Amino acid sequence: MSRSAQAVDASLASLFVALVLLIAASWSPVLAQEPLPSWNGTPAKTRIMDFVEATVTEGGEGYVAPAKRIAVFDNDGTLWSEQPYYVQLGFMLDRVKTLAPQHPEWKTREPFKSILSGDLKGVARGGEKGMVDLVMATHANMTSDEFSKIVTDWFAASRHPKTAKPYTDMTYLPMRELLDYLRANDFRTFIVSGGGVEFMRPVTEQLYGIPPEQVVGSTIATQYDLAGDVPVLKRLPKIDFIDDGPGKPVGINKFIGQRPIFVAGNSDGDYEMMRWTTSGKGPGFAILVHHTDADREYAYDRDSAFGKLDKALNEAERRHWLVVDMKNDWKKIFAFEQ
Repeated sequence: MSRSAQAVDASLASLFVALVLLIAASWSPVLAQEPLPSWNGTPAKTRIMDFVEATVTEGGEGYVAPAKRIAVFDNDGTLWSEQPYYVQLGFMLDRVKTLAPQHPEWKTREPFKSILSGDLKGVARGGEKGMVDLVMATHANMTSDEFSKIVTDWFAASRHPKTAKPYTDMTYLPMRELLDYLRANDFRTFIVSGGGVEFMRPVTEQLYGIPPEQVVGSTIATQYDLAGDVPVLKRLPKIDFIDDGPGKPVGINKFIGQRPIFVAGNSDGDYEMMRWTTSGKGPGFAILVHHTDADREYAYDRDSAFGKLDKALNEAERRHWLVVDMKNDWKKIFAFEQ
């Protein structure tokens, strides 16, 4: 072969290698960028990445087959903001005001009277019974499709009382990155929340990449019915399942069918779910999101009416749960931050 022909072949080979590298870069965005870019380079980020690396390293002591890589996340206070009150409570408050003209009796009946007068402390004084009455009045006596549309429309129009941002913007960017990072490493991600399952499902895929069938939450009773000749599911004024506290492991077993190996929560309502996840025979990893940043979000834990974190925080160190300090471990909290 002549020298000129060899030079041409070498040039073609170099061009081929360059093209392969270019295609690989364009098809492998996860590998081309730093994992968890909104996390500071603190020990928290290192512990998460070390655990994930161990689970995917075949032959290693911590290896977990992809079919067993189940990760569960609380929603309120873990994936989106729960202050100054739960997002679903905000929905209920607005829904009461919308329905009030049809219910003149609410002017003198609690907790509706307090809602209509803007007295949130009065709503809280109603306790569990008042909250159940509120849920039944705003969530029941309609079809599942009707409720889904009401929720979707509310999310499109509603705004957070502190930031004036849409509630859909009040998700934590570092946690969304964590969901993406886990899925890039063949984890299946689920929401396991005390919130209403049909309240969350219309938006979870848009916000977190978690489809409706991978959302576990509290439910009210439903029954098959006919609207004319059209089959519908009617939402009844009756509590069916509370997916909070000790109900969370029950919900995981009932709806997922496997013990997770990764769990993230932020409150004592997640305590039993974290105990369940980290007590299996194989690897188990737990995160507690600790709200410590009063400037960028809120600072609260032991005395909060929403997202109280006391018992779980006390036991985190001895149970080897990772406490994520929002102020120190996160570069950004919300995507809209400058």
